[in-house]
Amino acid sequence: MSVKILSVTLLLLCACLCFQSSAGNRRHPTSVVPLCCTKVSSVDISAQITGRSSIQKAKGQCVHAIIFHIKDGKVCVDPTAEWAQKCKLRIIKGTHTLKQTFDCHLT
Repeated sequence: MSVKILSVTLLLLCACLCFQSSAGNRRHPTSVVPLCCTKVSSVDISAQITGRSSIQKAKGQCVHAIIFHIKDGKVCVDPTAEWAQKCKLRIIKGTHTLKQTFDCHLT
């Protein structure tokens, strides 16, 4: 009888250890997620831009992009899009004249 109890106990212990081991692996991704733009959009979002932007150069998985800040976060935009270039220039000009609001809407 004690051999059966010992066997069941060892089986449960092994099951618990296997479960803990697999749960730990879920906390660590198998691939590194880049903290940069890996793709861009050419959709005109000029009406949503809050006034901040930056340029990202292509390197590794990161692509060349203009990063515009909008109310809900950041958007990676195609730097060759005409509307994006105009908006970037308006933001730069607005920054140099110390304006607090930026009109990037190109209507």
